[in-house]
Amino acid sequence: MKKMKTLLVAIALFVGATSFVNAQSKIAHINAQELIEAMPEYKAAQSQLEKVQKTYDTEIKAMAKELDTKMRQYDSEAAGKTDAENQKRVEEVQGMQNNIQAYRQQALQDLDNKRTDIFKPILEKAQSTIQRVAKAQGFQYVLDSTVGSGVILADGKDLMADVKKELGM
Repeated sequence: MKKMKTLLVAIALFVGATSFVNAQSKIAHINAQELIEAMPEYKAAQSQLEKVQKTYDTEIKAMAKELDTKMRQYDSEAAGKTDAENQKRVEEVQGMQNNIQAYRQQALQDLDNKRTDIFKPILEKAQSTIQRVAKAQGFQYVLDSTVGSGVILADGKDLMADVKKELGM
């Protein structure tokens, strides 16, 4: 019986202490996606990425136009050529199609790598600024309130204005 009372008192103290510690935690939130999209660096990076993408698109369109021209030429001349010559032309067209597909895949991979290289410093800057502002205001936790991030209710302190001020926006 005495052990039971001691155990109950220990449990009550533990629960009370845990509740007290949890009540002392300061939590804030910020819509990180909105912050990043508002940063001037983001807009410049987006513009740079779009230029690279347009370059690739132009190149792919030129390759496709060349392929189309060659296919039309070969179609119109097919009746006057031997089977061996026509087979060679078919193989040439297939090679061109394969080259276009390979170039398209390489372009997508290059764009992904470029996107990572361009946006990484921006993301790091946003994260370090959020951490600096949160630490200065005494927050132990900052939740990302971006839609779809898992935060259902963000009713606490919103750090957006403070972080934008810190970034000079």
